[in-house]
Amino acid sequence: MTDQHRYLVLGSGGFQGAAVAGKLGAAGHEVRGFTRGGAPSAATNTVYGDLADPDALRRAFEGITHASVVLPLVFDRQLVETYATNIATAARRAGLRRLVHNTNLPLPAEVTRHDVYETRRIAERILRDSGVPVVVLRPTVYLDNIFSPWNGPELVNHGVLSYPFAPDRKVAWLSHEDLATATVAALTREDLEHTVLPLTGGQEATGPELAGLLGAELNEEVTFRPLTATGFEAMLRGPLGARTAAGVAGIYHWLDEHPDSELFRADPTAERVLGFRPIPIAEWVRTRPWRIWREPPEDGSRR
Repeated sequence: MTDQHRYLVLGSGGFQGAAVAGKLGAAGHEVRGFTRGGAPSAATNTVYGDLADPDALRRAFEGITHASVVLPLVFDRQLVETYATNIATAARRAGLRRLVHNTNLPLPAEVTRHDVYETRRIAERILRDSGVPVVVLRPTVYLDNIFSPWNGPELVNHGVLSYPFAPDRKVAWLSHEDLATATVAALTREDLEHTVLPLTGGQEATGPELAGLLGAELNEEVTFRPLTATGFEAMLRGPLGARTAAGVAGIYHWLDEHPDSELFRADPTAERVLGFRPIPIAEWVRTRPWRIWREPPEDGSRR
């Protein structure tokens, strides 16, 4: 290593953190992961611990110069405040040169009644006030949510894309790979301290338009089925559990309350500041192994 940068990825056991750790590792950087559980990334030396444990975080930050932070899907305000305070304290004691905080969603300008937004607002405030040089990324919504146990099988086997967006809502979908590319740039580029960047895909699509792009790449007809926030919550209960599903659904309850909001629309600011090109939706679709969601036909033949 010639740059003497040592990177910590908090949340490396999740999909977003793993993407960041993998991108850093592929670039030849020294990476340490931190997670409560899950498979360690091949790119990281993984430390296991809890964000509620100050000593575990202190050990994780030892010798670290740069850190990527994404919080778990926890929506208890007091607990998230504890997480963020512990991270800020450990980062400050380590003399961190740069911390990039992924809020996991865009934040409305006004305070909401939904914990999913307000826990992220609390964490962002604490980290920005920590005295550590911080860059905040506020991503829209991930294409990778579609390539999931709650969307993939229905999409591949029945040609239905179900999602809790109104059919006419324009959304700048983002991939985990885009997130990782943007995070690495935010960690390494100069003069970005104390910057808050909306992070979006470069291509907007409504639900029916996204279904059309999926269908064109999969050579199958795909229909968009708009879900209510309550219906989406029910879909998530199995894989995520009731409390987490209720928290995530708050994103879409707020959107239902604000049908004219442009919070999830494209914004080229991060693309310009960080110098990256978001992956086009069709290219993302083309590179997913959709066959893993394919159910075998009842007659046992292959298709």
